[in-house]
Amino acid sequence: MTIKEQVARLLPLVEKPGRYMGGELNMAVKDPDKVSTRFGFAFPDKYEIGMSYLGLQIIYDLLNAENDVYCERIFAPDDDMEALMRERSLPLFTLETCTPVREMDILGFTLQYELSYTNILNMLDLAGIPFRSKERGEDYPFVAAGGPCAFNPEPLADFVDFFMIGDGEGTLQEVCRVHKEWKASGGAKEEFLKAVSKVSGVYVPAFYEARYDAETGDFLGMDKLWEGAPDRVRKNMVQDLEETRFPVKPLVPLIEVVHDRSVVEIFRGCTRGCRFCQAGMIYRPVRERSKDTLVSLVNQQLANTGHDEVSLLSLSTSDHSEIEPLVTELMENCRKNNVALSLPSLRLDSFSFKVMEEIQGYKKTGLTFAPEAGTQRLRDVINKNITEENIYGSMKQAIELGWTGVKLYFMDGLPTETDEDLAGIAGIARNIMELYFEHTGVRKCGKFTITASVSNFVPKPHTPFQWFPQDRPEEFTRKHKVLEEKFRRLKGCFLQYHGSESSHIEAVLARGDRRASYILESAFKAGCKFDSWREHFSYRRWLDAIAESGIDADRYAYYSDPTAEKPLPWDIIDSGLSKEFLKKEWERSQQAATIPDCRHNCQNCGINRYTVCKQAGVLGKKKEVEA
Repeated sequence: MTIKEQVARLLPLVEKPGRYMGGELNMAVKDPDKVSTRFGFAFPDKYEIGMSYLGLQIIYDLLNAENDVYCERIFAPDDDMEALMRERSLPLFTLETCTPVREMDILGFTLQYELSYTNILNMLDLAGIPFRSKERGEDYPFVAAGGPCAFNPEPLADFVDFFMIGDGEGTLQEVCRVHKEWKASGGAKEEFLKAVSKVSGVYVPAFYEARYDAETGDFLGMDKLWEGAPDRVRKNMVQDLEETRFPVKPLVPLIEVVHDRSVVEIFRGCTRGCRFCQAGMIYRPVRERSKDTLVSLVNQQLANTGHDEVSLLSLSTSDHSEIEPLVTELMENCRKNNVALSLPSLRLDSFSFKVMEEIQGYKKTGLTFAPEAGTQRLRDVINKNITEENIYGSMKQAIELGWTGVKLYFMDGLPTETDEDLAGIAGIARNIMELYFEHTGVRKCGKFTITASVSNFVPKPHTPFQWFPQDRPEEFTRKHKVLEEKFRRLKGCFLQYHGSESSHIEAVLARGDRRASYILESAFKAGCKFDSWREHFSYRRWLDAIAESGIDADRYAYYSDPTAEKPLPWDIIDSGLSKEFLKKEWERSQQAATIPDCRHNCQNCGINRYTVCKQAGVLGKKKEVEA
């Protein structure tokens, strides 16, 4: 019986068989025997999460456009399917052809979230692939990884043969070209790794060895084991997004997924410089697609999918240089086809009310903003350059335009935070509700609601806050109680917050070094998986795994270096930003000193060493606050 036949017999026994069937609209169909490289794109979470990820659509389209490459998808099976697979010794398989994952040439994991790392080990286990690179012989596929979490590859370095750092476009095609040549040569695996280490953005951990202080255990740096390896691995950067391929026939999921809509990336990067934001740092510089290109992409996607909603995606959507004419033109098309337009990632200080009126005039979707902190002082610390005047002015306009609710995103545990800053979160919600009362003339919230979603700060690599310790779980819990007390008396205002314990584990993995792999392996053996799902996460298992590994996890979560001088495990990766810039930003944050948007003044972050930042100074000079 073939694997496909075995899978078919299991489908009636599981909750959502559509997760494992394949055959979606726009799925790539190729003859596996007629390609040089079979690439398994592995998303370490459930189908409905992975199919909502734009990066999957981009990479899938990019690789399958290559005649000699077949990209197939692999997702983490849910508990019911996994139990049946293990019971019947059925290996993890691809959706396109039901091929065992072990038969792929390259197995590439995307690293979107640290709490998915145990799923990677579980998927390798289901595939019958040894965890550690040194345990995998010539017959196993190369295990690769990329994505934002790859900017600190070290916790997974012992498991992954090579990482792809930065933009996937360009790197992926070149990796597959190198693989084709290596495969034809009949060389050993090491020969491929040496060749692929020359590709832009590729990091091969086996060519480096971490060095630690024998007494303190502190990380001291990396030693090269092969002289041909680069001293540092610079991220790959797409120079011109306008000329970069983008999917116009994206896969249409078989079941309802988290974001069931068309998505078009309008630009990559961000000029704002929020000090906590890893994405805003590692995806520099900003590269835009033009209005005409975006309109064409949206129209093609809608025609090829039948979606009734389209989302314009970026880190700060309203900062696109042509956002108003873009939305105006798209709305005309959306009205005709009964399609909703979603604009996530909007900023209070740049939100165009002309755009709001366009959306409000037809079919409104959710309104979300991210003040991030409750007081101006703390917003200055994190360089979130919006004022209370921006917040309340925008909210007043939104209420007048008929919005019936707003979701506000905040963080707790930020550097220098006090209880006064926490009280400010409730204060913002209360003041917005007061604006609603003033507008209606009655003190009833009616259908108008305010939701404050508070996430716990996790210090991330390649940000100015990479030297700052995280709050301990008990301190996060205390802060949540402070917030609950403040919100208890606010009618129509609701509070949401993230788990303190899972944030601790996220911080351990975010700033871990190679020794963290032993924590991960112990956690997997203890039964940890789907750790980003509240119903699956077990803090007790993680604490037991940390204890069993013998690794001091506190050195990762609570790491602090006020001097910003000590070597860091992720220094091997060159994000494009200079360490001098990050250090200067760290110093400014301690004085609550802000810097303006890059579009006013170039801040000399270092990215211009490698590329041209087209956004620098386009809005004209603006006075800086000196540290």
